[in-house]
Amino acid sequence: MKSAALALLKGKVATAPHVLTQMMRLHQITCGHLKNDDGTTTDLKNGRIDELIDLLDEVEGKVIIWANYVHDIEGLVKAISKEYGEETVVQYYGATSSDDRAKAIKSFQDPKSKVKYFIGNPQTAGYGITLTEAGTVVYFSNGYDLEKRLQSEDRAHRIGQKKSVTYVDFIAPKTVDEKIVKALRNKIDIASQVMGEELKEWI
Repeated sequence: MKSAALALLKGKVATAPHVLTQMMRLHQITCGHLKNDDGTTTDLKNGRIDELIDLLDEVEGKVIIWANYVHDIEGLVKAISKEYGEETVVQYYGATSSDDRAKAIKSFQDPKSKVKYFIGNPQTAGYGITLTEAGTVVYFSNGYDLEKRLQSEDRAHRIGQKKSVTYVDFIAPKTVDEKIVKALRNKIDIASQVMGEELKEWI
């Protein structure tokens, strides 16, 4: 995918006709999956979810976990439910109904609730909601939009937040992951500011 903008995995083909698509495909690979040209998804062996479970074992209090891809969210819900119990997890993304979204926020914000993990994507859950019960915010996989990143950070930093919040970025070393997180931390909006030759150099 990096050298030829094409990957052949388990008999499935994934191509990247544009540089931005190529970067997205490379990012998917670092997250442990790849969307193929026929719409199917190939899972790739990696340790990202295992690392997350190790982190969660060390963390006290409630945790927001942001993921850029629906495939990630589904995998995270499955893994965390298996490890800690289905009653500890709520999810909030495009396919989540309005009722379930409201229940997810209410359960997460209730200090007496068993819900400890809020899993969502910044595109859907990054705006307008309050998640101040969280003491830790994990970016399992980042997007490329600076505004969505900043808005999602603010979900835990709203009126009513009485504790400090720890932010954690998951980064696969020596991959496009590093460049995405570095750009976001430097307040660069990859989606609109990084184009053409500069983007090619990233890859």
